Amino acid sequence: MMNIATPPRTEAAPAATTTPAIRAESLTVVRGPRTVLRGLTFAVPRGQITGLLGPSGCGKSTLMRSVVGTQAKVTGTLEVLDHPAGTPALRSRIGYVTQDPSVYDDLTVRQNLEYFAAVLAPGRGAAATRRHDDVTRAIADVDLTAHADALAGNLSGGQRSRVSLAVALLGAPELLVLDEPTVGLDPVLRRDLWNLFHAIAADRGTTILVSSHVMDEAERCHRLLLMREGEILADDTPDALRTRTDSETVEAAFLHLVDEANAR
Repeated sequence: MMNIATPPRTEAAPAATTTPAIRAESLTVVRGPRTVLRGLTFAVPRGQITGLLGPSGCGKSTLMRSVVGTQAKVTGTLEVLDHPAGTPALRSRIGYVTQDPSVYDDLTVRQNLEYFAAVLAPGRGAAATRRHDDVTRAIADVDLTAHADALAGNLSGGQRSRVSLAVALLGAPELLVLDEPTVGLDPVLRRDLWNLFHAIAADRGTTILVSSHVMDEAERCHRLLLMREGEILADDTPDALRTRTDSETVEAAFLHLVDEANAR
């Protein structure tokens, strides 16, 4: 179990710098006859955990692919770490975890990370030493040190998800983009991963954009983007959303905003 204290729901967000980690204006994605993202305008502050919340199919994954530069037919403005999204200079500064674990089953946990570390930072001598240290640190971060020499194909689903997260943590990226990283995990592992996310944001100043369709996870975020049908219903803190809608939970606030939108 990851040995990090559970943060309280009301933990204050770290102070954000003036320049956001992600800035979008009129961001639109059209796929075939369908407009998947509809003119989104928002900003993601640096050094905080921003939750991208909404039902399956609302456009969360498309938005995340746009941020990391792998989504086609994106229009509007999208800046990431002060560069246009997809700029080659961003590749080593962003860690990205997709919904499906991206690991090689016939390699061990350590071999998987060593491979991806060599791709990110090739070289010998001092570079190889740094890679080894990065791999060891990333394995420890996700609490897989005891399984470092196990084949990825023999791990549980939750452990494989943690290997993907470890890959994303290589090189200490400034921005982590996590697409539903806790789906299908047991409650204890979900809690431990959220503790890790908070530790990474607090201790390293890493910006985290994490998506979920599980509304109780919204309470663990510093800021929220609530999405529905390719649009952003709200961009605010959990406390502000509850106050604004006179709701006890973020889920109730989200449903209130949906009803509001339907009534227009």
